[in-house]
Amino acid sequence: MREKSYVHGYSNRESTRLFDQAETLSEFLHRDIIYPSGSKVLESGCGVGAQTLILAQNSPEALITSIDISQKSIDKANALIEENGITNVEFKMADIHNLPFKKESFDHIFICFVLEHLEEPLEALNCLKKVLKKGGSITVIEGDHGSTYFYPESMEAMQVIQCQIDIQAMLKGNSLIGRQIYPLLNCAGFKNIEVLPQMIYVDGSKPSLIEGFTKNTFIAMIEGIKEQAISLKLIDEITWKKGINDLYKTATSNGIFGYTFFKGVAIK
Repeated sequence: MREKSYVHGYSNRESTRLFDQAETLSEFLHRDIIYPSGSKVLESGCGVGAQTLILAQNSPEALITSIDISQKSIDKANALIEENGITNVEFKMADIHNLPFKKESFDHIFICFVLEHLEEPLEALNCLKKVLKKGGSITVIEGDHGSTYFYPESMEAMQVIQCQIDIQAMLKGNSLIGRQIYPLLNCAGFKNIEVLPQMIYVDGSKPSLIEGFTKNTFIAMIEGIKEQAISLKLIDEITWKKGINDLYKTATSNGIFGYTFFKGVAIK
């Protein structure tokens, strides 16, 4: 995955969004991900380390190797880990399609919010499978923008979300990949596949999720592609403004917002 293919970009604002997302979703997506003492774990596509920190804190006795294609992201991730006194993580700059590891080097593989950005996700899984020990596990987590629903309903809000889907597709990614986790793992030859949908439902009784997920994770993500969407003529300025305003209405005391993540776990 080349850096320019990352639809959200590499800005400081995007780094903040990723940290907000990881912190908000940790209890939903990470609560049962604990790796045994001494086990070797490969985190593929660590980005700025938002997920890395949670992995390392949940499995302090595991040996984690975290890779990413962006050296800038690795530098930020490494600084975060050092700042938090984490000592069980090693970072490497590497391409998921050309991994610098011997066959069957790892006991477990973790890959989160990465396949959606790849032109050939199945090929990526096949590459990861080669460095996973027989009997080792892989955990894949992805979202699916097609699972979004909200109230009050708004055609313009759906249009701004569709801009995100369309732009990611133009970059050869797939923001609807969550629904494909099972077939992808199956086609890659993994066994004992289990896919666990995790629905995030937010209403006025959940103020922390309103801030952490609806506003700071989802809406912030959509706002980040405004310039691309308008320059590509996928939407006009007036429609964009109304769509974003309507999304913020879902984050009020009388609004609701729902989204589903998919976590697949399988064995080699």
